[in-house]
Amino acid sequence: MKIGLYFGTFNPVHVGHLIIANHMVEFSDIDEVWFVVTPQSPHKKKQSLLDNHHRYQLVYLAVEDYPKLRPSDIEFKLPQPNYTVHTLAYIAEKYPQKEFCLIMGEDNLKTFHKWKNFETILEHHHLYVYPRMGGEKVNNQFRDHAKIHRVAAPVIQISATHIRNSIKHHKNVQALLPKEVWKYIDEMHFYKSP
Repeated sequence: MKIGLYFGTFNPVHVGHLIIANHMVEFSDIDEVWFVVTPQSPHKKKQSLLDNHHRYQLVYLAVEDYPKLRPSDIEFKLPQPNYTVHTLAYIAEKYPQKEFCLIMGEDNLKTFHKWKNFETILEHHHLYVYPRMGGEKVNNQFRDHAKIHRVAAPVIQISATHIRNSIKHHKNVQALLPKEVWKYIDEMHFYKSP
């Protein structure tokens, strides 16, 4: 079974994430997508994140009705900050019967050469890349790489930052979030304080 790992802080998870993940399981050879909720990214400030368990709960609520999509809190148990190469090694050892690949946007592929041990990742895993606006200039070494697959997924222009800022300014962004995710955020008064 081929599992696509979709890493992110998902702060919050939104319909754009679901559209991409669902497209991957329906229109590529990926059997399942696991939303790997990252507790701390080396590139993001921790204080801007909701607590881990809340972000995991939001993902859980978002994927409930999608049998091929699953939430994963696997990085919560690993040393901080999380590096993808360490998570992949751990997950491959824990589930030896499954094949794991990475799902990422073109913007991440552009900076992939700066990732910790990116060569090791490419040696052991395939990358499934979805397009981003602006047609990112990709490093030559990744342009025609046998393990990098471009998937013609829809280009999504929704950002979690925009959603957080909109909620803070009392805008209705219900349409950008799965129904249960919106309900949880609203009930918990997330993102409303400055």
